[in-house]
Amino acid sequence: MPAPKDSLDLTRLSAAYRSGSTRPSEVVATVLDRISRRGNDKVWIDVVPRAELEARAAELDTQSAEDLPLYGVPFAIKDNIDLAGRPTTAACPDYGYIAESNAPVVQRLINAGAIAIGKTNMDQFATGLVGTRSPHGACANAFDERYISGGSSSGSAIAVAAGLVSFALGTDTAGSGRVPAAFNNIVGLKPSLGLLSTRGVVPACRTLDCVSIFALTVSDAQTVLQFAEGFDGKDPYSRVPADTRYQFGGHFRFGVPGAADLEFFGDHQYETLYSEAITHLKKLGGEAVEVDFAPFLETARLLYEGPWVAERWLVIRDLLARNAQAVNPVVRQVIEKASTMSAADAFKASYRLKALRRQTETTWNQVDLLVTPSAATIYTLSQIDADPVTLNSRLGYYTNFVNLLDLSALAVPAGFRDDGLPFGITLVSTAFCERALCELGKRIQRSYGLRLGATGSTMPQADAAPTTPQSSNAVPPTLRRNGAVRVAVCGAHMSGLPLNHQLTDRGARLVRTDCSAARYRLFALEEFSPPRPGMIRDEPGAAIELEVWEMPAERFGDFVDGIPAPLGIGTVELSDGQQVRGFLCEHYATRNAREITEIGSWRTYLSSHREPDSNTN
Repeated sequence: MPAPKDSLDLTRLSAAYRSGSTRPSEVVATVLDRISRRGNDKVWIDVVPRAELEARAAELDTQSAEDLPLYGVPFAIKDNIDLAGRPTTAACPDYGYIAESNAPVVQRLINAGAIAIGKTNMDQFATGLVGTRSPHGACANAFDERYISGGSSSGSAIAVAAGLVSFALGTDTAGSGRVPAAFNNIVGLKPSLGLLSTRGVVPACRTLDCVSIFALTVSDAQTVLQFAEGFDGKDPYSRVPADTRYQFGGHFRFGVPGAADLEFFGDHQYETLYSEAITHLKKLGGEAVEVDFAPFLETARLLYEGPWVAERWLVIRDLLARNAQAVNPVVRQVIEKASTMSAADAFKASYRLKALRRQTETTWNQVDLLVTPSAATIYTLSQIDADPVTLNSRLGYYTNFVNLLDLSALAVPAGFRDDGLPFGITLVSTAFCERALCELGKRIQRSYGLRLGATGSTMPQADAAPTTPQSSNAVPPTLRRNGAVRVAVCGAHMSGLPLNHQLTDRGARLVRTDCSAARYRLFALEEFSPPRPGMIRDEPGAAIELEVWEMPAERFGDFVDGIPAPLGIGTVELSDGQQVRGFLCEHYATRNAREITEIGSWRTYLSSHREPDSNTN
């Protein structure tokens, strides 16, 4: 099938609208023409009637692109998410109903100016990572029709990869928003649990389900996230993020599984591409750290081997009792075993998950994020038909643990096999780190310079900026990460100096060696006994040597309580503009102090004057 000539990525589409070279009615006509020319590609379960789409576009034609952040942007919706007036079937016609209203996440996007084109194919009841378990047929891979598209959000991924829409909504419980992205050379963003409302979504595992975002670029996914997210008081699983401003910075530490835990099921090209991706990230400023991946893998096995599959059974038990044959045989095989599980099984697994969460928490004291393959390998449609359960489970090797551990994740394209099939990596971090993942993901995607999806388009020259800024983006970059605080030190708390133990005793870890922005002055407070460094913000200034440490948030308070006057903790700007907590000095203490700004380093000052005293800061 021919690739679309013009990309629908947000940067190019927004520029076209703003220049007046196209209108929403013309974009809708283009989208419908592309869908028609592909024929029965198994991507769509339901396309909104042309007359309704034209009416929506005509309404937007009368408005300004300046007034709506997603003005005229076409998008697709996985068929387990409600679109008002259209059927929601979760790829099971006997289960289907006509949605009375839009799911809140859909409504937020429509309010921002986006145009819902229709509902996409999927593994029935979102049970599968293959994209083949649907009565509507299997979606073929966007690069080779002999291979699977990945699932369960198969149609949504192909709609984006093929250039039929700008972005698409999927869902992700075990990797359904990441595996199809990797198999089709697009971006898949799995937000934290509760960040996007799941009201109006047919549950798979209600306690774990997330609405996910597919896009051609990381920038597009981040923009869509900005307008899709929002607390929903009617959704009991909706959450207000603790902090969404965290960024990893120019130097970042990423965890990788040890050799014993890496698995590619004989796919040596995927193995090579992953190794090359690690090297690639090092060139971008990353530091690879081998982590204990065993508890993550054990968590992954809990998802289908444990009682969480009973959540899937709850959704369709009435249908199974009424007409079991309406359910795909493989889906039925997976779900029916839950009917024999007991409450004791559920509690036992819940206790084990708690223990595994505690084990994995130590990982985040070592690294900013994990980087894994998005999938260990890819299979043909015929291979999946021959062994649908075992091969499907292999696809979840690097994905199943994410939702159970309440993590955020971003799948990013990272190269191609020799046969032209895509490979992708996934960036994983703690809850509510989506923006940090996206900022790093944008650097990674741009550095690879791959084409967008299966279209003929390359990365746009500049990322799209949303029309309406979000309040959380208007504040400076992070002062606090979810569960941890970053603090810059300039004196005896630095590595190898006498007070460093006050950090390490509290579980802090060194994140980066850096300098402040060139807006600070440094003084030797020699009138105090013993002398100590005092840093103040004052221009003209200079860059002062710093170390940035990350400390568990619950230990930060007693650390601050021990800091003697005239020093205190304020906000320090780093060399890259990022802001963290850091040692600052009250101005009065510098009036008669010796200025050592030209030296720019407390270590250098000490080496030329005296040995460090155990009480200096």
